[in-house]
Amino acid sequence: MYKKKFLSAALWVFPLFILAQTSNGDILRGTWITNVASKAMLTPENVKETVAKCKQNNLTDIFVVVWNNGVTMYPSVVAASYIGIKQSPIYNGFDPLQAFVEEGHKAGLKVHAWFEFGFSYAYKDSSNKGWLTKYPHWAAKNERGQLLQKNGFYWWNALNPEVQTLLTKLVLEVTQKYNVDGVQGDDRLPAMPAEGGYDEYTIALYKKEHAGVAPPAKAKDSAFVQWKANKLNAFGESLYRAVKKTKPNCLVTWAPSLYPWSKEQYLQDWPAWVAGGYADMIFPQLYRYDIKSYERILKELDAIVPASYKNKVFPGILTSLGDGYRVKPEMLREMMELNRKYGFKGEVWFYYESIREAISPLYK
Repeated sequence: MYKKKFLSAALWVFPLFILAQTSNGDILRGTWITNVASKAMLTPENVKETVAKCKQNNLTDIFVVVWNNGVTMYPSVVAASYIGIKQSPIYNGFDPLQAFVEEGHKAGLKVHAWFEFGFSYAYKDSSNKGWLTKYPHWAAKNERGQLLQKNGFYWWNALNPEVQTLLTKLVLEVTQKYNVDGVQGDDRLPAMPAEGGYDEYTIALYKKEHAGVAPPAKAKDSAFVQWKANKLNAFGESLYRAVKKTKPNCLVTWAPSLYPWSKEQYLQDWPAWVAGGYADMIFPQLYRYDIKSYERILKELDAIVPASYKNKVFPGILTSLGDGYRVKPEMLREMMELNRKYGFKGEVWFYYESIREAISPLYK
C-alpha cells in the first residue's frame, strides 16, 4: 500500500448522482489514511479537515498509518531505543496519531493504528537503511543468500524472534499510550515474501526441527512455504493475545491479499487466523482495475469466508493511487453494489484522497 508521489493540485471528484449509497445494514465503512501521496496527517488543521470529511461522508472507521519507511509517525520510545529516531522528522514534534484519536472520537469515528510497513524496513534507495547497518543479522535472505527484496521493499526475517519482539513492542506501545479502537497489520504484517528463509537463523531453526536436514533448495517448495507460514501464524496469534491482554477491547485486524495468493507469495495463511480465533476482522485487498476482475476475486473471497465470519470480512477496494489512478465513479458504484450482493456489509477504501476529493456524501 505504499506509494511515493503527492497528488497534483488538480482534483478529481465523484459526481453526486452516481455514488449515493445506503448505509442501512452496513457494519463498517472505512478508509486508510496514509502519510505518502497525501497531506492528511501533516498538521493539526489537516487532521481536523480529514476527520470532518470522513464524518461528512458517513464513514465509521479510519485506519491511520503509524509505522512506515522504517520510522514511526508518532513519538516512539521503542523506536528511539532501537534506532535512535523517535519519530519521522516530517512532523516536527506534532503527534498525528493523538490528534486523530481525539478528533476522530469527537466525531464518533473509530480510529485504528495501521502498521503499514510491518516486517519491511526500507523501500528502495531513498529509505531508512540504518536498520540494516545496526541489525544486519535481522535481514531476510533469498535462496541465493542475497538481501530479500520484493517490489522495492527490503525485508527483515519475520521468523526471527528479535524482529518479532520489535514489532510486538511497537504495537503494544500504541495500545498502551493511545486510546485507539484497534491496531492493524496488512500485507506486510505478519508476512514475509515466500522467497525468504535462507538467513542463518532460519536455516538453523529448520535443521533443528528436521533432524539436521537443510531447507529445500527452492524457496517455494510447498512444504517449506507452509512451514514458514505456520511460524508467522504463531506470531500473529501471539501478537493478538498480547494486545488483548493489554487492552481487551482493542480490535486486532488484518488486511492481507486474497488467499491462496497471500500464502504463496507472502506466507499469509489468513484462513488459519480466522479459524484460530486471532483475527477480529479481515480486510482482504481486492485491488483491481476493471469490474469483471473485481467480481471474480470477490467470488473467490466469498467462497472461502465461513458464514459465521461474514460480518467480520470487508473488502479493501482500490480507489486512488498517487497522483495518477482514480477509480471511475461507475466502477466504484458497481464494486460497492457487488459487495452487498455477495453479503459483505461494508468496505475500506484505499485510500483517503478519494474521500477528500468527493463533492457529495458517499454514503447516506
